[in-house]
Amino acid sequence: MQDAIRTKIDYPEISRIMKELLHLEGSPVAIKFITEKEHLPEGVPALEEKVTHCQMVNMARKEGKIFYSVNENHTCIGGSWALGLREITHTLKNGEFYYKLGKYDSWAACKRTILNIPHVESNATYGIAYAPLEKVTFDPTVVLLVTKPKAMLKLAQSNLYRLGGRITCNFAGIQSVCADASAQVYLTGKINFSLGCDGSRKYSGIEEGEMVMGIPAEMLPEIADALPVVCGARGSS
Repeated sequence: MQDAIRTKIDYPEISRIMKELLHLEGSPVAIKFITEKEHLPEGVPALEEKVTHCQMVNMARKEGKIFYSVNENHTCIGGSWALGLREITHTLKNGEFYYKLGKYDSWAACKRTILNIPHVESNATYGIAYAPLEKVTFDPTVVLLVTKPKAMLKLAQSNLYRLGGRITCNFAGIQSVCADASAQVYLTGKINFSLGCDGSRKYSGIEEGEMVMGIPAEMLPEIADALPVVCGARGSS
């Protein structure tokens, strides 16, 4: 594959560790940002449905489906823009879109928020591939987890196990799965936690007691190695 990760990563084993130690309901989800049609993963079928990115994540997470999507499959304008599949619309950019949804007190507040939404360069993404991590046949860009705060605690501790420090999260209560957990992680190479958003909680099966996290695929081995240690540490709950 032209854009493969050079370091060999055992995705099925990492998925097994995460499922076992974090007691996940469903699978970690591998997603791949595809920049050119020629880079489509071999053997991965095209999605025929029209749904949102967060619904696609749930299809891989809960139903075990493997597929790729293009802009025409995405029904959420904000999500497809954040993922780099399309240009931003005029009403999203000027604040009208979220103002009409009642999310903010003014158009200016909407615009300030949108200006700070992490997003991939418009039209830089040809498509996005999705798969449960244990079944993935391509090197993902980001791996998404939807799980309870206690499991997120262990993931945070695993992220800090080797070097320590602090974790800074970045979210706005909108565009959680697309911008916060996918685009931002792709662009920064750092993990990010998000609380979910109204759309993802309504349409994609994120439960009241669950959060969302994105992990750069290159960081998976380090986190998987640390998970058994932090979960078995003295005083670990």
